Amino acid sequence: MHDDDRIAELVCLIQNRSPAGIAVEIANLIRSGKLPIGTQLPPVRDLAAALGVSPSTVSSAWRQLRLHRMVSGSRRNGVWVQGDQTSLRPVRYEGRGNFGPFAVTDLRLATPDAALLPDLSQALAHATNAKNLNSYMREVITLSLREAVMPAWPYEAPAFIATNGGYDALYLALVSSVLPGAYVAVETPATIRILDIVDKVGACSLPIECDDEGPLPESLATALKRKPSAFLFQPGSHAATGRVLSKKRIAALTSLLKKSDTLIIEDDGLGFISPEPAASFGKSFPERTVHIKSFSKSHGPDLRLAVMSGSANFIDQVRGYRNFREGWTTRILQEAVAWLLKDKESIACVERARAIYAERNAAFSRALTERNIPHSAGGLVAWVAVPSEQHALVTLASRGIAVNPGSSSGLTKTSHLRIATGQLADDYERVADAVLAGLHDPGLQGPAEAYY
Repeated sequence: MHDDDRIAELVCLIQNRSPAGIAVEIANLIRSGKLPIGTQLPPVRDLAAALGVSPSTVSSAWRQLRLHRMVSGSRRNGVWVQGDQTSLRPVRYEGRGNFGPFAVTDLRLATPDAALLPDLSQALAHATNAKNLNSYMREVITLSLREAVMPAWPYEAPAFIATNGGYDALYLALVSSVLPGAYVAVETPATIRILDIVDKVGACSLPIECDDEGPLPESLATALKRKPSAFLFQPGSHAATGRVLSKKRIAALTSLLKKSDTLIIEDDGLGFISPEPAASFGKSFPERTVHIKSFSKSHGPDLRLAVMSGSANFIDQVRGYRNFREGWTTRILQEAVAWLLKDKESIACVERARAIYAERNAAFSRALTERNIPHSAGGLVAWVAVPSEQHALVTLASRGIAVNPGSSSGLTKTSHLRIATGQLADDYERVADAVLAGLHDPGLQGPAEAYY
């Protein structure tokens, strides 16, 4: 079909000529198959003239469709139909490789070892006696959970709310405070779930480069010039690299943040099993710091519980948004976690798990060091630079070991492996040998050391 014919057809089919109306009607045509995947859409100016609207109206419609990955491309190079769904999917998270039955040792997910989690039976039994159980009263956080978390909180927070896990808290924080199209400064690398969530709320990620001490001040300074709505980072043991934000770096970043009014979102995913307690900018900026602490890795993934702090106004915004959804986090799980945080045996179990995870991570790090493999390690992961991700992934897979590519966690170009160590109770030497073999790609020129 010629461009003129396609434009004429679209003009007849598009009745609502607002940006949202054009986007909805084009989406319906894509979903129905009338605009098949791979179809090139007419140039913005040509379609705008035929519809009797401004080019910016059509461009706005294309932006909405691009946000939902129904179209791709640019105004200069052309816009093409990409997909037939109107809901976003977490493409990074769902795009992880399928190793099938070949991966005997799966080190992709930094998940807790079930054998190291506290027993939930008494906690859940206690929780069935929760005050207001089965009430439709929308309780932001139970009094007992608030009292249980406050001693471990890194600053005197103005207000708290219980959420359905750490990533739920992160989504609520962003969707309640960041408009679509706004900038969010995100440290790179980050976890793939974080990057997918930023995409989901329609924000534009500004990469903040990091080193072993945390986000680089010069990189954050550059990002702050673009006035991001939020600065999102992991203050405890980093889920991709294992590094911990240093006190020296905190001081440098604090002086930069004093010059902005950017919301600070701290995602403490490891929580109580982090080797070092999570730092926080809340002491310096209590009214614009949001701190998220998850209990999934320390106390159990099926608890699906995290606590988020922020200003009273911010927490009220989150509470209001939740009224479109579930309204509140179940009191049963809130009371169960509150009990676990006070029970002596459960406390000892978590402390023991923290020590074991540290031992496993250190043992694997030593094995890499003995082989002169540059890396960082901490918490539940090791982050290893490789000349070729593809070669390294295939090499490890051929030896029955599945790991994640670092590039999926990056906003800038990187070539790394992210190796989970939480469930690596032994076998350190075999995995390290496989990593060493993956460093030497015969298809690349020069020694592997040149890539570090």
